[in-house]
Amino acid sequence: MNRINQLFQQNPQNLLSLYFCAGAPTLEGTADVIRTLEKNGISMIEIGVPFSDPMADGPVIQDAATKALRNGMSLRKLFEQLKDIRQDVKIPLILMGYLNPVIQFGFERFCQKCVEVGIDGMILPDLPFADYMEEYKPIADKYDLRIIMLITPETSEERIRFIDENTDGFIYMVSSAAITGAQKEFNEAKQAYFNKVHAMNLKHPTMIGFGISNRQTLQSAQANANGAIIGSKFVQLLDAAKGDAQLAIDQLYAALKE
Repeated sequence: MNRINQLFQQNPQNLLSLYFCAGAPTLEGTADVIRTLEKNGISMIEIGVPFSDPMADGPVIQDAATKALRNGMSLRKLFEQLKDIRQDVKIPLILMGYLNPVIQFGFERFCQKCVEVGIDGMILPDLPFADYMEEYKPIADKYDLRIIMLITPETSEERIRFIDENTDGFIYMVSSAAITGAQKEFNEAKQAYFNKVHAMNLKHPTMIGFGISNRQTLQSAQANANGAIIGSKFVQLLDAAKGDAQLAIDQLYAALKE
């Protein structure tokens, strides 16, 4: 069974997933960050593939992507760094990035490499749903990889149900239509969106991301979905810690108690 599906079967509530950008702040830190996060109780990890035009990302993740590219990170380099990761890491690993580098690499070749190194799925925010259905889903299904789709407060109920019917793994609930970045709290409009999706009784689990950085936003996300995804806050801490993943995760846990 795919590790993503297994995770939600075994531990369906209060999950915490973290995002970091491969190659930032140090080129060779990828495997160490992954191992450190698993040892510190993180449920699932999104490994960012840096791209020069990350349209959905705020300044923190944009900066990390720029550093990673300057450091020499690429898909080929990332797969090399991950080749032994499954010797000791058991939690689900997802690659998150934009379509252009994946197309240049070749999508089927990309899926083959994901399977070789033990990647369980991918998030491609700029992949149109029609293209996903027609071209990408059949290949991903062939390799038992999950393509995770995003919904936002602007996504219609009809489309949410269509996504729920035609994807697997989980649905990524973007907390707002804005770019990534920390928020102090989720306002009434966001709460209404969370409540609406919760009331739909979707067949797939949901994870809430964008803006989670403290106890209030974490608890709100975990109360309204199967778990929370934190990106910018951890990326910021990892950069300040100069790649020391243990220091960064310790500081993140401290921030999540505030």
